[in-house]
Amino acid sequence: MAALLSKSGADLLFSGSDWDFATLARAHDAIEQVAREDLRLDVYPSQLEIITSEQMLDAYASIGLPLMYRHWSFGKHFLYQELLYRKGGRGLAYELVINSDPCIVYLMEENTMALQALVTAHAAFGHNHFFKNNHLFRQWTDAGAILSYMDFAKRYIADCEERHGTDAVEAVLDSAHALMDQGVFRYRHPPKLSSERQREGIRERLDYEARIYDDLWRTLPSAKASEQLDETEEKAADRKRALNLPQENILYFLEKNSLVLEPWQREVLRIVRIIAQYFYPQRQTQVMNEGCATFVHYTIMNTLFDRHRINESAMLEILHNHSNVVFQPAFDDPRYSGINPYTLGFDMMQDIKRIATAPTAEDRDWFPDIAGNGDWRATLLDAWANHRDESFIRQYLSPALMRKWRFFVLNDTAGEAHYEVGPIHNERGYEKVRTALANSYDIGETRPNIQVTDVDLLGDRRLRLQHKVKDGILLDEKSRDATLRHICKLWGYEVSLAGIDMQTGASIYERSSAEIVQ
Repeated sequence: MAALLSKSGADLLFSGSDWDFATLARAHDAIEQVAREDLRLDVYPSQLEIITSEQMLDAYASIGLPLMYRHWSFGKHFLYQELLYRKGGRGLAYELVINSDPCIVYLMEENTMALQALVTAHAAFGHNHFFKNNHLFRQWTDAGAILSYMDFAKRYIADCEERHGTDAVEAVLDSAHALMDQGVFRYRHPPKLSSERQREGIRERLDYEARIYDDLWRTLPSAKASEQLDETEEKAADRKRALNLPQENILYFLEKNSLVLEPWQREVLRIVRIIAQYFYPQRQTQVMNEGCATFVHYTIMNTLFDRHRINESAMLEILHNHSNVVFQPAFDDPRYSGINPYTLGFDMMQDIKRIATAPTAEDRDWFPDIAGNGDWRATLLDAWANHRDESFIRQYLSPALMRKWRFFVLNDTAGEAHYEVGPIHNERGYEKVRTALANSYDIGETRPNIQVTDVDLLGDRRLRLQHKVKDGILLDEKSRDATLRHICKLWGYEVSLAGIDMQTGASIYERSSAEIVQ
């Protein structure tokens, strides 16, 4: 009788495409039960908000954060996205999720109830779990403070516009936004030495100098010149130590050391820098984050269907939308624009489940730690918590999946007229293909490595930057010069950028702000 009632709709979460808030709440609770009990997910409390298409476009324009301050670039982006949407050039996301505590999930009011259930599982539990548990988000973001901080940032910049004028604030924001990619800490800084440890270090250095000192050296002419050279080098070393050079976070360096910025301008730089740092983990985990959310919604929806909480028509709609999300055009398809992170992430997580439950002999050779362990949930929870895209692919991409995707490597050598097909998905190429794919998701490999290397605040005050050139890949000249102009505005004095070959240390180019036509 119970089975008959289920099939007749007595236990269904919803029927038809219409929804109301009571239905949303009922579906959310059922999804949460599966997420916590079956998948063992650990999530922030979720806050679902229904928004219109125009509000979704506005969220796109303000990089997805609520309470965002005003800037002309957001309006420009809004108009561009709106034009594409009205002309059918692009669709809108079904949802938008914010890494906050509580986790805010925006749902489109145009969604059907089946789609609302799908995106609730995807965002309110998949993304939510990943935000809360992945080590990068735990290390670099503060989900509990971001909403109150954005409220402060919006009010602070609005107050600055009233006090100092819109043009003055806009000029600082323009320059700060231009440097957002160079406004993050990529590595955890070592703890500062205590005052006692600093004094101990000074005593050790003085004792060492006293032990090696010999007055006879003063009688030799070359010794004097050598001492002067050593003294110059020591001063330069002391100067760099005092300024914590080299410094990868250019916005941070300008905020702390620029001699021309007023306090309110430094605070504006700090706001932009904190926002850039907030998004830094998302740039490193797109495949894992989207893959986790897609795997979670797929698993939860199928579980609810198996338990007769969702009927066949709703499940067909859910699978249709799921298929659209994970569609991957072939490399020679006109629609191809790169690897779909939803598809790669989802396929890898499905593959991990297969390896843990039904491994082949090949899987046992490649993944002895997880093959056949039977607990795919614990394996996935561990991967979601401890990896980023680069390390996740390097550790878990299997030969079976490489064959399914037909991966191969194209060698693009500078100066050559044609591409060369390198390693492919066979025994000789698996390791190289996996390494090449993992490297393509490593920010250290794909983002320019530019650091502040020296500045003499008591001398010419020229800010010296260094670009470590890898594989001969240079910066776009137009963008490089425009960015140097922005740095020069914030620094107030001359800025130079030197390109140094990472392998040989040879100088490739040097560009100064004084050479750029303003």
